[in-house]
Amino acid sequence: MKGTKNIVKKELTRVFTDKKLVINLFVLPGVLIMVMYSIMGSLISKMETDIKTHIPTIYIQNAPEDLDYIIDAVDFEGNITYISSKDSTTHIKDGILKGDIDLLVIFDEGFIETIRSYKDVGDPIPEVRTYYNPSEDYSNAAKGNFTASVLHAYQQSLLAERLGNIEQLQVFYIDRDPEAGIIVDESKANGKFLSMLLPFLINIMLFQGAMGLGMDAITGEKERGTLASMLLSPIKRSEIVFGKLISLGILTSLSAVIYTVSVVVGIQRLADGAMGAMTNIQFTPVQIVQLFVMLIVLVYLYVSMVSIVAVYARTQKEAGTYVSPLYILVMLGCIMTMFSTGGVKELKYYAIPIYNGAIALQDLLVGELTMVKFGVTVGSLAIVAFLITTLITKAFNSERVMFNA
Repeated sequence: MKGTKNIVKKELTRVFTDKKLVINLFVLPGVLIMVMYSIMGSLISKMETDIKTHIPTIYIQNAPEDLDYIIDAVDFEGNITYISSKDSTTHIKDGILKGDIDLLVIFDEGFIETIRSYKDVGDPIPEVRTYYNPSEDYSNAAKGNFTASVLHAYQQSLLAERLGNIEQLQVFYIDRDPEAGIIVDESKANGKFLSMLLPFLINIMLFQGAMGLGMDAITGEKERGTLASMLLSPIKRSEIVFGKLISLGILTSLSAVIYTVSVVVGIQRLADGAMGAMTNIQFTPVQIVQLFVMLIVLVYLYVSMVSIVAVYARTQKEAGTYVSPLYILVMLGCIMTMFSTGGVKELKYYAIPIYNGAIALQDLLVGELTMVKFGVTVGSLAIVAFLITTLITKAFNSERVMFNA
């Protein structure tokens, strides 16, 4: 065990005395997560405020004479231009397409006369057509606000004028108090948005960290010749393997701690600057422990995946080429969770390595990760990592592999 102890000491000294490695492996990822979520929160908040405060540009054709009264009554703000039926709307529609104009509202000719001349079933009913661009936030918001506030109020006003008491049309009410009918799990609702993005980002950054650790610790030393000297020393091969793995385990554990703190703090910073749906995201102590354990196991798996490639690669450049398919595999496993539908996933999915880590993190954010799912996820990841570690141990005992023969 003395040889193992010396290897661990050597590896930790090598990492922690290299400022570039310390910054790239421990400092930069944590800072990036917190900065990224702070920026996201600020941008989301700014975008919402910008849409709410934007004064829409609206063109109204054939506007009834009393429409101005309704617009003033509901206190609708907008740069409104009235045009007649003789004016062309082609340039207005082009402006909506380009995003320069937000909304075009066209009333049928003789709108009021048609309404007031209505007597019986079959008589013509006039129409109000709205033209907007749903891909433009300003246009989309203008359409919704104008329809809900101005047109709906105008419709109610004309009904009251025709019937005297529009309650005659109200056979029954539907949700007079809409808020009272909402049944929602707040923790799930708050984490829904982040559950699409966060598992992907965490897994990608963990794998990138593992690439830096594993490739430099094994292929880097093979390329520099220090690993060959180590293999020729009196230290047993098994002690070298254990020393490498233990040191990588310590480093990955530290990395997992940093990621855990960064994720928790980063989400809170996002909540400080983001929309209300994210302001109440909280991690319970159990969830924090689950997150920490999953990150440790995930990093251990990713380090072992990178290490098995690093053992067989002759140079770091070659190792980088070989590890690319694994990187793509991790990305695909995480992307699948971004576009998955809701509902309870079968337990078997939590036994699929890589994919299970992403869906378990997703469930954790929405408060649906049970201890059974957590156990299956961690267990399957640990088993795969252990099997890969066994292969690494065998590779270390091969002269042809270790000396690039």
